[in-house]
Amino acid sequence: MAKLASQLAAGGQWAATGHVLDFDDLHMSSTAHVSVVCVATALAAGGGARAYLAAAGVMARLGTALGWRHYSAGWHATCTAGAPASAAGAAVAMGLDAAQIATAMALAVPAAGGVQRAFGSDAKSLQVGFAVDSGIRAARLAAAGARADLAALDDWLVLVGGNPAALDRSPGPAIPGGLAIKIYPCCYALQRPISALAGLADQVEPAAIRQIVVRTPEATVQPLIHHRPRTGLEGKFSLEYALAAALLDRYPGFSSFTDAAVGREDAVRLTRLVDVRLQPGGDGLLDGVLDAEVHTTGGQVLTARQQFPPGSPARPPSPAELAAKLADCVGGLDTEPADWTWDNAAALLRRFLPAGAR
Repeated sequence: MAKLASQLAAGGQWAATGHVLDFDDLHMSSTAHVSVVCVATALAAGGGARAYLAAAGVMARLGTALGWRHYSAGWHATCTAGAPASAAGAAVAMGLDAAQIATAMALAVPAAGGVQRAFGSDAKSLQVGFAVDSGIRAARLAAAGARADLAALDDWLVLVGGNPAALDRSPGPAIPGGLAIKIYPCCYALQRPISALAGLADQVEPAAIRQIVVRTPEATVQPLIHHRPRTGLEGKFSLEYALAAALLDRYPGFSSFTDAAVGREDAVRLTRLVDVRLQPGGDGLLDGVLDAEVHTTGGQVLTARQQFPPGSPARPPSPAELAAKLADCVGGLDTEPADWTWDNAAALLRRFLPAGAR
């Protein structure tokens, strides 16, 4: 991905390579990965916390106004809400005034797209990179004196199924409701199923499993479009594979989402044993509860039930869970904790991009 993303400018590179890792946080109300867009934008535009918060505030509010209807129609909200948000954050980082910030957001409208059909392919992460690249470009154009009809953003919101009346204009936290933190490097819709099944892994041998039954509202599997994945990227959007990986690996980290891991004989076998029984309706990735049963060849039935996975706003991650995530992220990299600061972030990111992309 880093080689492909090298065709983008710095902000787009960082957003695309960060998003493909699939450890990026999620704002539940907007179903958008806020920080992968807003951190990349702020760093590339030379901004700090204020630029990040400006972008995040716009993204969370636009995404919430777009709502579940927008996401369930197949849009990728990280891109649709992300492009205008990136424009706002970059404009703040550049010191533009309110009128120029509004102009930058309007100029980003043509790039405010992205679809879920891309999930499981390189296009998913690249389209997030496109959103950031276009947002920064829009801010630069506004700074150079470009003009735009500011009503373009309002029209766009309606055209893509959003509700202008739901746009929160009141003062308050930059990110209402806070962010959900991923514990596993895959689609957020898989955090709950993996957590539930991983709790059963020590109680059963994979070879003894006869059937895996899962009951969950249909909304909770909206982005999980790959039922027989063939690649690591497709595995990140496969409920069936995620359940198999949870039982085989206990903690599915980066190594669980490689092409080789998805193609393991025991993983393929378990994936085929999954019986997903969807309940109608729902309006979010954590709607209702997930019930799981693992049936063994010996007649035993193990059960698990979960509403909120670890890392969700209702169940913040523990220090141990965050430590495991961090270890998976930086394992094998030549860095020290003292280097992990905002001031050093851009330089660190450039170190791990291909030489031609720096």
